[in-house]
Amino acid sequence: MNRNLGLLALCQGLFLTNNVTFIAINGLVGLALAPLGWMATLPVMGYVVGGALSTGVVARTQSRFGRKASFQLGLVVAFLSALLCAYAAFSKNFWLLCAATVVAGYYNANAGLYRFAAAEVAGATAQEKAVSLVMAGGLLGAVAGPNLAAYTRNLFEVPFAGAYIALAGVALLGMLALSFITFPPVPPKKAGRQGRPLREIMRQPVFIVAAATGALSFGIMNLLMAATPIAMQMCGLPFSDAALVLEWHVIGMFAPGFFTGHLIKRFGALPIMGVGIALYLGCIAVALSGVNLHQFLIALFLLGMGWNFVFTGSTTLSLSAYTAEEKDRAQGALNFFVFATLALSSFASGVLVTTRGWTLLNWGSLPVVLLTAGALLWLAVVTKRAQNQRTT
Repeated sequence: MNRNLGLLALCQGLFLTNNVTFIAINGLVGLALAPLGWMATLPVMGYVVGGALSTGVVARTQSRFGRKASFQLGLVVAFLSALLCAYAAFSKNFWLLCAATVVAGYYNANAGLYRFAAAEVAGATAQEKAVSLVMAGGLLGAVAGPNLAAYTRNLFEVPFAGAYIALAGVALLGMLALSFITFPPVPPKKAGRQGRPLREIMRQPVFIVAAATGALSFGIMNLLMAATPIAMQMCGLPFSDAALVLEWHVIGMFAPGFFTGHLIKRFGALPIMGVGIALYLGCIAVALSGVNLHQFLIALFLLGMGWNFVFTGSTTLSLSAYTAEEKDRAQGALNFFVFATLALSSFASGVLVTTRGWTLLNWGSLPVVLLTAGALLWLAVVTKRAQNQRTT
């Protein structure tokens, strides 16, 4: 850990504060403003869809202007879009709220690259630990996000308008923290050294598995997490219980960041990702065992830990799939797969839990977990075969 990594972890925490607050309030504000009830979650989807649509633009700005300027641009967008969300709430304009969250998705896609920047700041000998530690900064969002929404809910006559204004302040804090970070200088581009085409990078087994496991791990996590408050309400549990469960879920997502990198450094990415798969299976087993508070809490905590192990491992895997000249387009592609999967799971979660129920939703997530496990086994076999060929 050094100053740059510590500040990046703080930026990650402020980013997660934004995300958790958006998740907590966008659906409620949408429900109050939407012309039809089923449209209530469109502002939630807008944030994810905006992230997916922005991945290409973010990759180009990162390549042209470098890490620091591009990250600051993302925070400017976060500041302006939060104020636009507040104006939409004050003016009771549902479609403006949806548009504002789509614009905010640029910040989502931009800040999603903090973990890759951490690896560059730390250097080649400590990449796993750096990625893990910066992701641990998300613990700030686990605590600050729900409390920010609660304390600012009635700041103005319009519910949650104060929360959006507070998020503009969070963006300003992010700009301040980022201004003190020193990123490695961008090497000058040499003629004829543009790296491989993206399609060639994406054909590598390690890239395929890194992209698939990163996207699927996020999809599984989001599918079950987004459905949890609805499922708990359908089971007769109060919102205070749902808030407790989600808080422990987010803690499970980011607390392992303090040691996941050490484990990956010692045992390798694939074994640690395999542990994450086992945690996913444990989550499903607990969720299927009953619908009491403790079962929801344990299941969601295991879900968060499983996500951390698999997603941190997939990020570490991806670092070996591209060179410095190729990083912007490769990382843009990785983020696109994540956001596209998140958009699909965000929409599917509410529909499935309300029409099929919590039990069938968990059974339905099992094939996705097994598919993720299959991808890890395939890469292990391919890697072992390549090693044997090099030794013979």
